[in-house]
Amino acid sequence: MKNVLLIDDEQRMLELLYLYITPYGYNCFKAKSGEEGLELLRNEKVDIVILDVMMPDMDGWTTCEKIRGISDVPIIMLTARSDKQDVVKGLKKGADDYLSKPFNEQELLARIEAVIRRTSGKLKTGEYLQFEGLVMNKSTFQITYQNKEILFTPKEFDLLSLFLKHQNKVFSREHLLSILWGLRSETEDRTIDSHIRNIREKLRSANFPVEKYLKTVWGIGYKWVSKT
Repeated sequence: MKNVLLIDDEQRMLELLYLYITPYGYNCFKAKSGEEGLELLRNEKVDIVILDVMMPDMDGWTTCEKIRGISDVPIIMLTARSDKQDVVKGLKKGADDYLSKPFNEQELLARIEAVIRRTSGKLKTGEYLQFEGLVMNKSTFQITYQNKEILFTPKEFDLLSLFLKHQNKVFSREHLLSILWGLRSETEDRTIDSHIRNIREKLRSANFPVEKYLKTVWGIGYKWVSKT
């Protein structure tokens, strides 16, 4: 059974989407905000996201961008606006498809099936992240180097995965907190430093040359330097 994450600030639309989708063998998680959706995505296995554009506080475009920071899950964006610029903006933020309201049940289901079919191969091949002998299995949350397992906590795993997927990008501590702990987290910046220190120690103990790649950008945060 495929898991669908529905993100919409309108309860009526969430219930309507739920009624459309569940009779066809889908399991649905419902979120009334981008923040709630991101939290569900961090804690549940999700196969596809149906995301509304016009939401208060954090709109669908911002939510889409934040989802792409932590996941390759396919995203269909919903909007009451049909402006082509909106469509282009959504696709540039990382959406896989775009559906304008109002829509009918069969059109929505057809889009869901098509996106899952189109992206299923990409998700399968994306199960592993590899870098200079370091291998991360995103399904089992296992990390190995030269075939020896390294034990990471879930947050350490998420941090390393984020760095490997976005090599050479500088992440501020605030950005890392926002992505991994949520916008309203009470976690302090120094928690990031502690996790980075643990990652370095564990990789160093496994004889991985972490100093060559995981760099501190003084006054800002951290980045993973590509091997190229």
